[in-house]
Amino acid sequence: MESPGGLRDTSVVVVTLDSDEVFIIVSLCTRTDTQVVYVDPTTGALRYEAKHGFDLFKSQKEAYDFVTNGSRSGCKSRILGRAILGYAALGNFALLLIATRLTASIPNLPGGGCVFTVAESQWIKISLQNGQAQGKGEVKNVLELTELDIDGKHYFCETRDITRPFPSRMSVHQPDPEFVWNEWFSTPFVNIGLPNHCVTLLQGFAECRSFGSSGQLEGIVALTARRSRLHPGTRYLARGLNSCFSTGNEVECEQLVWVPKRAGQSVPFNTYVWRRGTIPIWWGAELKITAAEAEIYVSDCDPYKGSVQYYQRLSKRYDSRNLSIRAGENSNRKALVPIVCINLLRNGEGKSESILVQHFEESLNFIRSTGKLPYTRVHLINYDWHASIKLKGEQQTIEGLWKLLKAPTISIGISEGDYLPSRQRINDCRGEVICNDDFEGAFCLRTHQNGIIRFNCADSLDRTNAASFFGCLQVFMEQCRRLGISLDSDLAFDYHSMNNNYGGYTAPLPPGWEKRSDAVTGKTYYIDHNTRTTTWMHPCPDKPWKRFDMTFEEFKRSTILSPVSQLADLFLLAGDIHATLYTGSKAMHSQILSIFNEDTGGKFKQFSAAQNVKITLQRRYKNAVVDSSRQKQLEMFLGMRLFKHLPSISLQPLHVPSRPSGFFLKPVANLFPVSGGEASLLSFKRKNLVWICPQPADVLEIFIYLGEPCHVCQLLLTISHGADDSTYPSTVDVRTGRHLDGLRLVLEGASIPQCVSGTNLLIPLPGAISAEDMAITGASSRLHAQDASPLSLLYDFEELEGEWDFLTRVVALTFYPTVSGRKPLTLGEIEILGVSLPWRDVFTNEGPGASLIEHVKNYQEELNPFSSGSDMNPFHPSSTENVSPPDPLIDLLSGDDALPHPLAQPVTENVVYKENDPLDFLDQSVEYHSAKSDCKISAEDARHSDTSAEQYLECLKSLAGPSLKSKLDFIEAMKLEIERLKLNLSAAERDRALLSVGMDPATINPNALLDEAYMGRLSKVASNLALLGEASLEDKLIAAIGLGTVDDNPIDFWNIIRIGETCSGGKCEVRAEIKKAVHSSNIMPSAGASESTFLCSQCERKVCRVCCAGRGALLLVGYNSREVMNYNGASSQSGQVDIPINRLLARDGIICKRCCQDVVLDTLILDYVRVLISSRRKDRVEKAAYNALKQIIGSSWDCLLEKNQAPNNQSAGKAIQLLLNGYESLAEFPFASFLHPVETSANSAPFLSLLAPFNSSSRLSYWKAPSSATSVEFGIVLGNISDVSGVILIVSPCGYSVADAPIVQIWASNKIHKEERLPMGKWDLQSMIRASSELYGPENSGTEHKVPRHVKFPFKKSIRCRIIWISLRLPRPGSSSISIGNDLNLLSLDENPFAQETRRASFGGSSESEPCLHAKRILVVGSPIRKEVDLNSHQSPDQLNLTGLLERAPQLNRFKVPIEAERLLDNDLVLEQYLSPASPLLAGFRLDAFSAIKPRVTHSPSSDVHSTIFSSLFDDRYITPAVLHIQVSVLQEHHNMVTIGEYRLPEARAGTPMYFDFPRQIQTRRISFKLLGDVAAFTDDPSEQDDSGTRISPLAAGISLSNRIKLYYYADPYDLGKWASLSAV
Repeated sequence: MESPGGLRDTSVVVVTLDSDEVFIIVSLCTRTDTQVVYVDPTTGALRYEAKHGFDLFKSQKEAYDFVTNGSRSGCKSRILGRAILGYAALGNFALLLIATRLTASIPNLPGGGCVFTVAESQWIKISLQNGQAQGKGEVKNVLELTELDIDGKHYFCETRDITRPFPSRMSVHQPDPEFVWNEWFSTPFVNIGLPNHCVTLLQGFAECRSFGSSGQLEGIVALTARRSRLHPGTRYLARGLNSCFSTGNEVECEQLVWVPKRAGQSVPFNTYVWRRGTIPIWWGAELKITAAEAEIYVSDCDPYKGSVQYYQRLSKRYDSRNLSIRAGENSNRKALVPIVCINLLRNGEGKSESILVQHFEESLNFIRSTGKLPYTRVHLINYDWHASIKLKGEQQTIEGLWKLLKAPTISIGISEGDYLPSRQRINDCRGEVICNDDFEGAFCLRTHQNGIIRFNCADSLDRTNAASFFGCLQVFMEQCRRLGISLDSDLAFDYHSMNNNYGGYTAPLPPGWEKRSDAVTGKTYYIDHNTRTTTWMHPCPDKPWKRFDMTFEEFKRSTILSPVSQLADLFLLAGDIHATLYTGSKAMHSQILSIFNEDTGGKFKQFSAAQNVKITLQRRYKNAVVDSSRQKQLEMFLGMRLFKHLPSISLQPLHVPSRPSGFFLKPVANLFPVSGGEASLLSFKRKNLVWICPQPADVLEIFIYLGEPCHVCQLLLTISHGADDSTYPSTVDVRTGRHLDGLRLVLEGASIPQCVSGTNLLIPLPGAISAEDMAITGASSRLHAQDASPLSLLYDFEELEGEWDFLTRVVALTFYPTVSGRKPLTLGEIEILGVSLPWRDVFTNEGPGASLIEHVKNYQEELNPFSSGSDMNPFHPSSTENVSPPDPLIDLLSGDDALPHPLAQPVTENVVYKENDPLDFLDQSVEYHSAKSDCKISAEDARHSDTSAEQYLECLKSLAGPSLKSKLDFIEAMKLEIERLKLNLSAAERDRALLSVGMDPATINPNALLDEAYMGRLSKVASNLALLGEASLEDKLIAAIGLGTVDDNPIDFWNIIRIGETCSGGKCEVRAEIKKAVHSSNIMPSAGASESTFLCSQCERKVCRVCCAGRGALLLVGYNSREVMNYNGASSQSGQVDIPINRLLARDGIICKRCCQDVVLDTLILDYVRVLISSRRKDRVEKAAYNALKQIIGSSWDCLLEKNQAPNNQSAGKAIQLLLNGYESLAEFPFASFLHPVETSANSAPFLSLLAPFNSSSRLSYWKAPSSATSVEFGIVLGNISDVSGVILIVSPCGYSVADAPIVQIWASNKIHKEERLPMGKWDLQSMIRASSELYGPENSGTEHKVPRHVKFPFKKSIRCRIIWISLRLPRPGSSSISIGNDLNLLSLDENPFAQETRRASFGGSSESEPCLHAKRILVVGSPIRKEVDLNSHQSPDQLNLTGLLERAPQLNRFKVPIEAERLLDNDLVLEQYLSPASPLLAGFRLDAFSAIKPRVTHSPSSDVHSTIFSSLFDDRYITPAVLHIQVSVLQEHHNMVTIGEYRLPEARAGTPMYFDFPRQIQTRRISFKLLGDVAAFTDDPSEQDDSGTRISPLAAGISLSNRIKLYYYADPYDLGKWASLSAV
């Protein structure tokens, strides 16, 4: 792939090292440098930091040598490629797709650019050590994705946009998403700031042919076919319309013809576009093995739904009326946009396709009746292709087609123009001018095609390809005529036809030609100013479109047939490609395309007939056996329906900040030292490392400093030991924090089972939870209680909310041994997984970071909605307008302002509801009260929490009475929860309020108010609704492509009414919400007579808004009402949606609550509560992001938002480069940070701003210490271990005075112990101030883009270290100055040494008289160590001793304890085992890891679920992780069950054996195991679910304790003899 400038071809090298680490080395043709992208071996996240010498290099060789250390011996594999097509991290595997061989199918487009077809591709499967459980079906689906057929059917262009008709007005970086097939697959590269490294991949066909007459090259014809991705799928799974308003097998075809010219000459060209696809109505075909043809059916439920939108999309794309007016064309002739449909279906009586013809005609009548296409004319031409061939023969069929196509083809026309190599000639262009950065010159379009011709048969395959060829053949003749290329056969043999003027017709001259008369003879001649030549012959003597009027034989006799054969060859190849993509076989009935060939005879026809039979059999097999798998592959490749195919896999892989630049703050001793020291424990390169602590200990504590700030979500441990697995720790405590001071406990006593060496155990980490909340609520506070809370099948009523902190830098792990003090501990690799903010994008104002800054700025500016008493009362009549969030959500589809709340819309009385799009509910924002601002205010203002609690109690009293004696039912309890979530109360705050009035929270727990069987049924329906809602939103977003916004809808997805809101009658005939009056007088206003009514689509009665069910009810009814209403138990998360979700057709209209069964209404309110809980979780994360950014940049939001001004950014960058003087900045946030918090004044910029990039804050802001602090010490942890040359202190804008010029002292070290640090020097700034006035006084205005005032503290000799300590101390009054060495380097730009001594506050405050310490920035300069410390294993003298120690077998082994009987209780969550009196002492139990998965989608989407702000940062499951516990109880002598242990279970891959030792050996007759925790958060993999109906448990079978636990005891294998091997466990 050569660049326009011919610099180089794009090259991709995928390197896999011996350590299984994968690097992607990319050299683009559009750049001169080379990038190295690292694939994280744990999560699959891509890492690229744009650091020179680290992942950015001058050449590919330099990058390759860096990755391999200049040696090929450590390289396991090396794969060369020509382009990256996509990448995705999918659970246990990462998939990288590269093109290994390309074909230049269109080598040189007019204006430059080469179209490449992917000839060969390769899927590179990268195994990840992610310990998360993954279903067998998910693994199978991931592997099936690699079988997707790519080769020969996909193409791209690196330098030009080819997703639109030629020439595109848009840049290559702005493709049309309708035709981009790898948009989702390229997202990981976009997220790391490399959007151009994944090519824009199109599916279809692209190829060209050269043609001419008399053996001379005259023109080039290129055929491009772009398949739409809006309705992907195979023949019997993607027909007709879908809910994205697109048809199956929809293809946009383009025929481009141009005349090649020499360099510097204008290139004339013209192009013609047409479409092909299946009929745009809702229809399908049922394949039957016994029948010859599939049975065609048309939907009986609104078969024309979406037809209008389909034609609107076509009209919008091919409307060139305004362009034609600008180009000077006749505007009257193009008042409408014609869309002509050529229908080739069989229309005879008794034909199966005749029903489609009838509905096609009716659909157009329906479209005209809507009046929604006022400027578009849709015309249908029925032409039974097969019947015509059978009756008239092929030649007359072609002639008949030409007669029908003549008028619409001429009316629609073609686009023609010239490519101008130089933009200086633009002024001479009479037409539209197109120019952008993709090419050097410009395009001048003189005429535009207006409208489109669309061909279709049943499948848009064989007949469509043949008919479109003969239609485009006529256009090809006209294209050549307008380019001056004559294809007349008489001209080819020097027979001139000038005397034939075609009835007085005089052809226009091509551009650049002039007509003149000879002065002597009077004979007309023609001048070609383009080539400066003359001729007596008219360059275009022919009549336009003349061959439309010819018979077939006349056409054949008068035409040079070699170009026709070239064009037919292109159509034959394209037809085979489209047929293979849609049916899995080549095209049929293609022999007619060779009708102009002289050798087309009987033998060829006989061969074609046999070939057709063979293809028919191939298609039947493919459609019946392979289509479902191919459909799945397409959807996964496009990122569609991933919640169905990959239900548990996170689409946002976590980062691993513990490597490569994380390190230990304290040394960890090793009995056998290894190269690299304790850094080996954090490095993937030493995966098999066994770290042996030197002495047995009761506890081992390690402190890990993370390479970048993040919120810590998971701890991943690699079990590592020798033959004795009891040497690995048994439990671990985790503490996290921003600094060493103030670490907070986030996890205590997490169990680490004994496993096989090399096992990966994943320990989920919640945020820090306050002790008060844990004492008041939560299942964890009742783990020891016998009367545990009811099973949370619906949702977690007692959710404990952990605090999120995106600035966490220190993780402290405390390991406890299995047997205290007896054996030395062994450790393996330790990994910290977390969620990071896009810090680099934040500081550069690019990508997700730009939107994040804007978002948190708006977050800060939100007003407190609880500013007045009346507004705080949810029952006050004036409070209804405060229900919506204070910050309007942006419409997902249009980007327009927020939609008004549907319940607040004024609707005209007596208006009958008009049927609209059923997906419009997704435009409505979730009715979540102050979701954005309440969290922030509740943390800052305790009064808000108290007031919200009072409002909550008022709601409770309105339901349960003033004395709280009435018992709440399920609906009332759920509505109370809705009010709680709208009031922004946590579960702990709710329980605290309830206990204050003497009420037990358990009495209003909705999980306890329904019987278990019904809850299981309700959970399954809610899970199906979540999947259907997700599919609907996905379709809505896709449907917006090419259309924009869709109509609004008055009823939202849930339509949950408020407490006390009832139907007051009036015109409502349903009256479903007329109930008893509530106990409070402050109730919601009832639906009055003035409110508009709707018509129920089921019972056709008038219904008010209050009595309407939410639109989600229509989804359930439209999905499968029988399945919804008749569940026989089933798991809590079905995951099974049996119908093709891509054909999801929800019913339009309104459905009243009377027409819905109770389970549907209960499902809606349950789903709504789940959505509100998820919104609250996300709001906590948004608040954490806001706080993190505020700690870095303070209030400098506007400064960051304005950084997109390139001149300012570039000038600041140049100033910093001059300041660094060839060195690098080593202490820049986010890679560097402070080891301890720093004292900071109240009106100061945050202390972390001292390390932020220089131009990331306001010019006047700076850090300053409190006036009471006379000294401050900074412990700066560098981004990497580096050779430090010195420190630069950038002076504050206020400058220094004699009173506040500090004494600076600097040390360097690698550990946190101060006694080990090395002093680097001491400097007195007071002496500098006296010696020079350059640092004195405030900074002059106008110098902000110059090198800032600063002081350099160079070291006499560079030192290799990781921590720099800097002490600033104010001089004591009257103290003498310290002598300064001559190596001090000063630079000042202050030109006024006599400025008045004033010093302003950091944000422009008044001058201060009291001196204090202050600074603008601290820069640590030097050179980072590019490579990690060598961690390759070396043979050491202690290696044999280490091996001997590890291979020493334990004296006692585990053996299985036989049991007499066992039984399962409580949905298989309790296992009781009965033992014989002679059983040995029980030592522990073996548990095989569960096979259940945690689904990603648990509720319907809210309006902002697909927002671009945080969706790429975290997965909802990380906010409140689901954790399981095992409680073990034994029967004691007094016949009481006593709990002997509880184990917090880590996550591991399914079936992993885990051994848990009891605290002591036990003798008992009965033992009980009980599974506790978030059991309802798990589900079975869809491929493993039991659909027989025999399982009645509402929980997943994958967490059943059946056949999963085995007891064991310890014994000497020599004592057991031959029985040892038989009873091992």
